[in-house]
Amino acid sequence: MRDHPHGANVPHPAVWTGRATNRFQWLLALVGAACLALGIELAVDSAWTSGIAPLAMAVVGCIAAGLLVLFGTLAFVHVALKVDEDSLEVRCGHIGVPRRRIPLSSVAGAEVDPHVTPRHWGGWGYRWRPEKGTAVVVRRGEGVRLSLWDGHTFTITVDDAEAAVQIIRDRLRPRTPGAAH
Repeated sequence: MRDHPHGANVPHPAVWTGRATNRFQWLLALVGAACLALGIELAVDSAWTSGIAPLAMAVVGCIAAGLLVLFGTLAFVHVALKVDEDSLEVRCGHIGVPRRRIPLSSVAGAEVDPHVTPRHWGGWGYRWRPEKGTAVVVRRGEGVRLSLWDGHTFTITVDDAEAAVQIIRDRLRPRTPGAAH
């Protein structure tokens, strides 16, 4: 969590950043690594006498499952939210993919969602539900819910969602000429 100054007269930073982390995902990544290691072990040191086809299927299956679980979980160990003067950007995992950039001109409003849960969204990760919109969920807890001008919603789990919402709302207000920002 970032320590951002509070108060009505305190100027916001030019770029606000926040993030949310799910340490449980590391355990799932270890399961994926174990499957990958099992597949490699079977390929290198196997004395299967039942034939090459079952061995190949076991090796390919273990390696594929291991890679899928490993990379699928590492992509959603954390989510980072960056809000600047013109847009907000959501990046997932250590390599920042998937990534979504939303211009503030596309945002109609923002509010804190105090109870974002993977159960309500169908799991962790980048989720879409027709009745709820799109979300990036890496843990349960507070998040930011954006209402977009096209009628869709976008929810992001992030620590200090209240500060993020305040900054987004301040940047959505029409600016008067000559007013200090």
